[in-house]
Amino acid sequence: MFKRLLLALGLTAASAAPAFAHLNPQEHGSFMAGFSHPLFGLDHILVMVAVGLWAAQIGGRALWAVPAAFVAMMALGFGLAVAGVSLPFVEPVILASVVALGLLVAMAVRLDPAVSAAIVAVFALFHGHAHGGELGVAGALPFATGFVIATALLHVAGIALGLGIGRITGGRTLTRILGAATALAGVALAFG
Repeated sequence: MFKRLLLALGLTAASAAPAFAHLNPQEHGSFMAGFSHPLFGLDHILVMVAVGLWAAQIGGRALWAVPAAFVAMMALGFGLAVAGVSLPFVEPVILASVVALGLLVAMAVRLDPAVSAAIVAVFALFHGHAHGGELGVAGALPFATGFVIATALLHVAGIALGLGIGRITGGRTLTRILGAATALAGVALAFG
């Protein structure tokens, strides 16, 4: 099963078409362009779901604190980009976030919720900055509202997946396998 999962993730990563990754704001509106942005990038999906999975693994306050920290810092990163403040290594840090968050889930690392929130916040700053850098002709506020909502929904999906899997026999192992697959997909994206 693990080999099939890796194959499926590898094929998905290999078939990603960046030219079709995002909706044109002139055709679809700024909100829909922002909403679609995290949904059409494999790196975004993997990180957002991994944040939810990790929050579910940690439990307690982390269920809301970890995703909330990601969303808040992502919005700040977006604002920095729109204001013209540059950050170094945005794309490498985004790819590193896929690997790192996948590994945190794979190893079932249980840190204090505040520390976990701080870790995801660092990565979120770079994700938000990338969103701001790709704003184009979209209106900043509707675009940001769209990607914030989509990101939060992906976090909720990760939490639901993590909590749901946690209830079945062998669920903890399956969650860890999903984390490992996420990390491997991040490596594939980095070298793909």
